[in-house]
Amino acid sequence: MNQPLNYRNTKFITSAPSIRQLPTDAGVEIAFAGRSNAGKSSALNRITDQKNLARTSKTPGRTQLINMFEVVPGCNLIDLPGYGFAQVPLEMKLKWQESLGEYLQKRECLEGLVVLMDIRHPLKDLDQQMIMWAIESRLPVLVLLTKADKFKSGARKQQLMKVRETVATFGGDVHVEVFSSLKGIGVDQVRRQLDAWFAPELERQREIMEGDVDGEDA
Repeated sequence: MNQPLNYRNTKFITSAPSIRQLPTDAGVEIAFAGRSNAGKSSALNRITDQKNLARTSKTPGRTQLINMFEVVPGCNLIDLPGYGFAQVPLEMKLKWQESLGEYLQKRECLEGLVVLMDIRHPLKDLDQQMIMWAIESRLPVLVLLTKADKFKSGARKQQLMKVRETVATFGGDVHVEVFSSLKGIGVDQVRRQLDAWFAPELERQREIMEGDVDGEDA
């Protein structure tokens, strides 16, 4: 059994306009996707307990590149370009969508997808498309209803149940949780899910290490 990872040690590795500029397609990657201004960067900062790991901006659509962060060697978090209606030129928007789609379809080490959506406006068309794509690709999904602090506890639970019921009709391996970067709601649940997704890679590394030690003893 692997120990929970310390997400505070997460560090920035690179920003890339397309998968061709990313490091080797190996290990395990967990991607964070969401509409522009869904709170991806804030969520990454809160999960890793770092204020400025991922750049945040009040202007939607500032994440224009694929950003990679290493938790430990072989285990990476990916901040994908936001999708939706960011106030950017159409040409730039199309370029982002292309790099986003290419990453999701071709990156072999992608093992899980975190889809973030504002709890006040969940399951917009593009959010549903993203979840359906993941289901078709047999990729597990964690849906985070962000900005959960905007609702009182009762309304928050009600919205969570509503989204869970809708998502259950999609089929696939999809879990839904509430999340707030501001109040820390849902952070432990996210870390536990990330640990579970990273566990096979950590186990593989441990077996390789033990194999090397056995080889030296022989």
